[in-house]
Amino acid sequence: MFKTVLFPIDQSRETRHAVETVANLVKTYQSRLVLLSVVEPPEPEAEGATGAEAVMHSPEAVEKLLTGAKTLFIEQGIEAETLEREGMVSFTICDVADELDADLIIMGCRGTGLTTEGAAESVTNRVINLSPCPVLIVP
Repeated sequence: MFKTVLFPIDQSRETRHAVETVANLVKTYQSRLVLLSVVEPPEPEAEGATGAEAVMHSPEAVEKLLTGAKTLFIEQGIEAETLEREGMVSFTICDVADELDADLIIMGCRGTGLTTEGAAESVTNRVINLSPCPVLIVP
């Protein structure tokens, strides 16, 4: 049913909460698991960003995130592929899902799109509306 599962990851608590759901689903359906990290290009005024703002723009930080996530799944007996892309997060997730012919995207949700003000800016909301396949949101 779910031959290919795409799991976009970042350093959020919500991503960590979704890991168990991803592992259970991938084991149940013996799915191919693809971990995706999307880095937004820095905005011109953020060129001198430091600290948390610059962390996910560092190739080393992204590599460490993907390696750590892959290791976590390997410890559970699940092989995972990793992809790193740059671009607008919601559009890139949907583009990769289309490229992979993914059967399911699993994402954690920060809840920022639950208000009228946040709905338009929510990555989760955009992915739900643009995705070429079903999207499972883990609260």
